[in-house]
Amino acid sequence: MTNPNGAFPSPARLREMLADGEILEIRDSIAAAHPHTAARRLDVLPDEVVWNILRRTDRETAAAVFSHLPISRQVRLARKKNIKEIAELLRHMAPDDRVDVLQGLDNTRRGQVLAELPEPDRAVTEKLASYPDDSVGSVMIPMFFAVASSMTVAEAIRSVRDSSRRSEHIHTLYVTDADGVLVGDISLVELLRSDAASKVADIMHTGTVTVRVDDPRKDAAEKVRGFDLLEVAVVDSGSRLVGLVTVDDALEVIEQETSDTIYQKAGVGDLVHQKDHVFSEKLTRGGILYPIRVRILYLLVALAGGMAVGGLIDFWEDTLAAVIAAAVFIPVIMDMGGNTGTQSTTIFARGFALGHVDLKRFVPYLLRECSIGLVMGAALGTIGGVIAYFWQGAPNGVPQLGFAVGFSLFVVITVAAMLGFILPALMVRLGLDHAPGADPFITTIKDFTGLALYFFLVSTLIAIEPDPDPEHASAILSAAASTLAALTA
Repeated sequence: MTNPNGAFPSPARLREMLADGEILEIRDSIAAAHPHTAARRLDVLPDEVVWNILRRTDRETAAAVFSHLPISRQVRLARKKNIKEIAELLRHMAPDDRVDVLQGLDNTRRGQVLAELPEPDRAVTEKLASYPDDSVGSVMIPMFFAVASSMTVAEAIRSVRDSSRRSEHIHTLYVTDADGVLVGDISLVELLRSDAASKVADIMHTGTVTVRVDDPRKDAAEKVRGFDLLEVAVVDSGSRLVGLVTVDDALEVIEQETSDTIYQKAGVGDLVHQKDHVFSEKLTRGGILYPIRVRILYLLVALAGGMAVGGLIDFWEDTLAAVIAAAVFIPVIMDMGGNTGTQSTTIFARGFALGHVDLKRFVPYLLRECSIGLVMGAALGTIGGVIAYFWQGAPNGVPQLGFAVGFSLFVVITVAAMLGFILPALMVRLGLDHAPGADPFITTIKDFTGLALYFFLVSTLIAIEPDPDPEHASAILSAAASTLAALTA
C-alpha cells in the first residue's frame, strides 16, 4: 500500500542509489510512495536518470508514476526512448492518459507505438483518439461496471466479485437494459445492503446524470462539480453507456480551461496564434524571448495610452497650477477605474472559461454588470467626494473639488465596469485574444475619459480656462499616436 506522506529519497540520493546499483532499494522506495510523490521528485532529474529508474521498476508502478509526470515530460520521453518499452509502459496506463501521450507524437512515431500495443488496447486507444480534443470523449475512460436490470442482487454482487476491474473504478454500478441502454444506477454500498433476491431494476435509481460523448468536455466537468459526483456517465447518441468522466479528470479540465484564461489575462497570450493553448512550461522553463514577445506587445498599448493621458494632463496644466489640490486626486481616479476594470475583465474571463457567461445571451450579463458598476460608482463616488471636500476642498477654499472628485469617480467606475465586459466580449466575437488585449485598452479609455471629465469639472466649477502649450501637448499626443500606429501596422 502506498503512503502519500511517506519519505522518499531526494533527487541527489536517487542518483547515488542508481550509480551504486541499488535497484531493489529504488524499486522499494517508489512502490512505497504515492505515484504523485514519486513523480514530483523524479521530475527534477534529467530524462536519462528518470528513464533508467522507471525501466527498472515494475511496469504497473512505473506507468502510475509516469502518468503523474507533466504531460510535456511524458511526451518528450516517448519521443526519444525505445518504442517497445514505451508501448509496454503505455499499455499499463489508463486509456485517456495513454491517448494524451500519443497525441504529442508525430504520426510516424505514434503509428509505431500503436503497432506494439495488444489489439484490445490499440482498439480502445484509437477509438478515444478519434474524438475531438475539446469533447467529452477525449477525457473519458472507457472503463465502467454495468449490470443488467434483469439481474438479482446476488447475481450482480457475484459479477462484481468475478470482475478483474480495478476497485477504484467501482464506485457506482450502472444498470443497462438488453440493448446496453443506460436505465439507472446503484452504489456498491446500496447493492451490498440490499436483499439478495431483489431485482436490480427494483432498487436502482433512475434519472442518472449523463453527458453525451460529443458534448464539450467542460459540460462533464460542470456536472461533476454541480452534482457533487465522483464520476459522470458518458453515453452515445443512442443513450448506450460508453464510458465515465471521473472527478480527477473533471478537475484537470477545469484547471486547464481556467489556467489558459488566467495566463492570457496576465498578458501572456499569443496574439498571432491566439486560439492555441498557452502552456506554462513554455513560459517558465523555456527561453526568455517568447514571454518577452507576447507580454511586451500589450504593454506597449498601455505605454501609448499613458502618453496620451500625459498629453491630457499637459493640456490642463494651468488648471492644476491654479488648484494644486486637484492633483492629489489624479491617482485616485486612475486607480479606482483601473481596479474596477480589472475586476470586471477577470470576472468575465473566469465566467467565460467555466461556461457561466454565454455570449449568445450576453445582454443580461452586461446589464447586470452595468447595474453593479452604477451602484459601486455611486457609493464610492459619494465616499470619495466627501473625503475630497473635507480634506482638500473646503480647507483650500475650493469646495467644488468634492463634487468634481465624486462625480468623476462615479463615471469612471461605471464606465470601467461596462468596458470590462464589453471589450473582451467584442474581442471574442471578432476571434481575437480577449484576455491580454482587453485590459490595456480599458486602462487607456477609462484614464483618458475619467481625467478629461475631472479636469473639465474642476476648470468649469472654479472658472479656470486651460491655456496649454500647443507644441508640447502636440508632441506628446503625436508620440502616443505613433506608438498605436506601430502596433496596428
